[in-house]
Amino acid sequence: MRLTKYGHSCVRIEREGAVLVIDPGVFSSRAALDGVDAVLVTHEHFDHLDVDAVTEAYRKRPGLKIYAHADVASKLDQIQAAVTTVEPGRSFEAAGFAVRAYGGLHAINHPDIPRVANLGYLVEHEIYHPGDSFEVPDDAEVGTLFIPVSAPWLKLSESIEFARAVKPRRAFALHDGILNEAGLTIVNTHLTRLSGTEYRWLEPGTTIS
Repeated sequence: MRLTKYGHSCVRIEREGAVLVIDPGVFSSRAALDGVDAVLVTHEHFDHLDVDAVTEAYRKRPGLKIYAHADVASKLDQIQAAVTTVEPGRSFEAAGFAVRAYGGLHAINHPDIPRVANLGYLVEHEIYHPGDSFEVPDDAEVGTLFIPVSAPWLKLSESIEFARAVKPRRAFALHDGILNEAGLTIVNTHLTRLSGTEYRWLEPGTTIS
């Protein structure tokens, strides 16, 4: 499999011509959706779901399938036929990739801000994208973890403890679109030293295997 980290929280996974994209939001390039076969959406926030970009991708590729919580489906009312709703604990196949959904709710921003539905996705029993949560997939051995590193809802200590709880073979930064250079240096220093795994920050557009 080939993984490409696009801006902020968008990850593209490719294998033998099949393309799966997770969380193509407004902070990521629309190029992430070129030739896409399936899209996984963790939750409804604009930095994870660019409705216009996904709608455009569907019109270019009418066979495109989108998987998301039922609460997200209403945001895609123009292309409802493409959407399959997913609940926590469900296993399914998307573009030929085995996927399992975890979690259920977005992390708390503030008690006065209503929480929205959020799903984490484990792809091919190997790659875990938690969306905006620190939901640990307790029944899985994660090889590649994407760690949210900067958001109104998190502290860096929580990112570190999340990595330690999941115990992946390697980890990469996620949700990094609102960090400036100084903040990124601090985050990367602490996660490299304290996460308990091989950690890296990837420049947007970087592909790894």
